[in-house]
Amino acid sequence: MDLAEAKLRIARAEAVLDGHPVANFAEFATPHGELRVLVTGRLRKRCKKERIWKSSAMCTALKNAEYGFDPKASRSRGGSDGIFTIDRSFRPVNSMMKKLFARFLDKPDPLVSEIESVLDVASTNWVPARLVSHHLRLLGVIVIKHGVSHLVLVDCDSEKED
Repeated sequence: MDLAEAKLRIARAEAVLDGHPVANFAEFATPHGELRVLVTGRLRKRCKKERIWKSSAMCTALKNAEYGFDPKASRSRGGSDGIFTIDRSFRPVNSMMKKLFARFLDKPDPLVSEIESVLDVASTNWVPARLVSHHLRLLGVIVIKHGVSHLVLVDCDSEKED
C-alpha cells in the first residue's frame, strides 16, 4: 500500500463513519497472520482536532499496519515502526497511556460497547496497542478472534515520547 492508496482508503472509511461508529480501513496478509484495521469516528474527531486527518503522517502510520502484530514480540523496540502493546505498568505514565486508559478504557465510553458489539468480544479481552510511525502513534486495541487480529483505532498521539 502506498500513501495515495492509504488516503483513498481513509476517504472511503470516512464515508462509512458518517453513519456508523466503526469502519473498515484495510485488511492485510502480514508475516504474523491476517490483520484487519478498523477506524472509528472518535479517531477521526481526534485526528481532525490535531489537524492530521488524511495527512501523510497519518497515512504512513496506517501503512505501517502492513507489518502486522506479532504477539511474541509485542513490546516496542525503540525506534521501530509497527504495532506494539501498551501496558499499565510502564512508568512514568505517558500521554498515550492517559489517552487510552484514563480517557477511554477506564471510563464509561459508549464506543467501548459499540466495538464490543461489532467484534462480539468483551472489552476485558482487548489488548491496548499503538500503531507506530516516525512522527505519529495511532492508539487502539487489538482483538484476536478466529485467528485474525483486529486493530481498532480510537485516538492519536503526535507528541514525542518521553
